[in-house]
Amino acid sequence: MNNSTMTSFKRHWMGRWNSLPSQEARLAWLLILPTGLIVFGLVLFPVIFSVWISFRDVGLTDLNNVFQARFVGLVNYVKVFNDFAFKPQTWRNWGAALTSIFYSFTSTILTIVIGLIASLLLNQPFRGHGLARALFLFPYIAPVVSVAFVWRWILDPTPSGVLNDLLMRTDLIQLPKAYLAAPGLALLLVIVFQGWRYFPFAMLMILARLQAIDNTLYEAAEVDGANSWQKFLYITIPELRYVLGALFLLRLMWTFNKFDDIYLLTGGGFGTKVLPVLTYEFSFRLHDFGRGSASAMILLIILVVFILIYSRTVMRDSEEN
Repeated sequence: MNNSTMTSFKRHWMGRWNSLPSQEARLAWLLILPTGLIVFGLVLFPVIFSVWISFRDVGLTDLNNVFQARFVGLVNYVKVFNDFAFKPQTWRNWGAALTSIFYSFTSTILTIVIGLIASLLLNQPFRGHGLARALFLFPYIAPVVSVAFVWRWILDPTPSGVLNDLLMRTDLIQLPKAYLAAPGLALLLVIVFQGWRYFPFAMLMILARLQAIDNTLYEAAEVDGANSWQKFLYITIPELRYVLGALFLLRLMWTFNKFDDIYLLTGGGFGTKVLPVLTYEFSFRLHDFGRGSASAMILLIILVVFILIYSRTVMRDSEEN
C-alpha cells in the first residue's frame, strides 16, 4: 500500500469519524454508559454471580474466598429438590414449589379483581371522589412493615387481638384463635393481604384505560337495548384485555418473587413457605449459599417457563384479536 493510498484511507476514516452521525452515535453511547454500568453492576452481575454460586459449595467460611469455592455441579439442585420443605409431603403440606405457584396465581387474580371493582367505582362521578381515591391508594403507598404489623395486631392470637376481641364480644367464638398459625387459613389470609395491599396498582392502570374508552360505544349499546351487565361484558372487558393481560403478567412476576409480605406475617410457617422464603432460609439460616442460589435459579426457571407459555398463548391471541 503506497503513501497516497494510506493518505486517502486515513482521510476517509477521519471523515467518517468526524461526521455528524458518528458524533451523535458516540454521544449516545457516552450518555447511556452510566446507566449501562449501573444495570450491569446491580442486575446482570448479581444474576451471573448467583448462577455461578449455584454450582459451588459455598458456606459461611468460604465467603472470604468465594471465587475459590469447590465446584459441585448439580449437587445443590439435587439437594433443593430432595429437601422436605421443597416437595409436597401431604395434602396439607404442598411444599414450597406448589405453594409458590398457588399463592402467586390466586394473589394475582384477587389483586386484579379487586382493582377492577375499585376502578369501576372510581370511574363513576360522586361526591368525595378524590378522597375515595386517596383512601384506596393507602395500602399501596404505606410501608409494608407498618401494614403487616397492623394485620398481625388485628389477627393476634391473644384475647386482646382485634378480631378475637370482636368475635368473643359477639359470642361467635368462645376462645381466641391463632389465625396466622392455622395451616390453610394462614395461606388464605396471606393471599387476602396480598390482594388488599396491591390492588391500588391494578386500580390505577385499569382506571386510566377506562377513562380512555370512547363513550359513544356505551351510548350505541344503550340505544340497542343493552343493560349494564351486557355493556360491561361486551364493551368494557374487551377494551381492557390488553391492560389486564399486562397487569396479570407483571403482578405474577412480582408476587412470585415476593418475600417480605409472607415473612412479616407468618415467617414462612404454617403452610405459607414459598420459594423466596426457602431461598432465604437456605442462605441466611443454614448458611448454605450454594443451595440458596440453586433455589433462586429454580424459582427463576419456573417463572421464565410460565412467561414463555403466557407470551406464546394469551398475549399472542390478544394481538391477533
